[in-house]
Amino acid sequence: MRAKFDEQLAQLNDSLVEMGGLVQRAIADANRALTERDAALAKSAIAMDDDIDDQEKEIESMCLKIIMQQQPVAGDLRLVSSVLKITTDLERIGDHAADISEITLRLSGQPVVEMRDYFPQLADATARMVAETIEAFVKKDLDLAHSVIDSDEAVNGLFRKVKKVLVELIRQNADHSDQAIDLIMIAKYFERIGDHAANVAEWVIFSLTGMHKNIQVM
Repeated sequence: MRAKFDEQLAQLNDSLVEMGGLVQRAIADANRALTERDAALAKSAIAMDDDIDDQEKEIESMCLKIIMQQQPVAGDLRLVSSVLKITTDLERIGDHAADISEITLRLSGQPVVEMRDYFPQLADATARMVAETIEAFVKKDLDLAHSVIDSDEAVNGLFRKVKKVLVELIRQNADHSDQAIDLIMIAKYFERIGDHAANVAEWVIFSLTGMHKNIQVM
């Protein structure tokens, strides 16, 4: 009986890692599409959101099946319930990657405004958070999970810098205002991706310790 349970948990782990890989690809494609103003790549990133949604549904089904068949307790129950929460955040990250690409399609063909180095830094920082939080889950690495959470403040700081630059651009040149507003929205979506990555890290910590922020759950 336990052998079957362990097999189900291993499949669940593999499926979550696969979903994490899809999400990382969606972020990378969205970032590259934005940087290169590549409409075809933006459309590919948007289409990938359906694959991420399908993976979320499959994982949810696996979790419910495990709960009904195995009635897990203690650490096993924490793991399954954490996976359910993690997939929700990963799905939202996929949504934001699609949101970024939707705006990129509007921007394609327009002259590129100056974004300085902050914008690619913001995109790279959030992508790194997502990659590291998946790695923390796979390796059961508490230190790495805490590091991801700590990284969120740096991402927030980069967002504020990007926003400041773009607001100043609007002030100096009203002709760029529409594009600058779109870019602020994109920056906000990247910042939200960082928030969701931090949420995933919180659930990794919960799965390992039974602690979620300041609340202890048995």
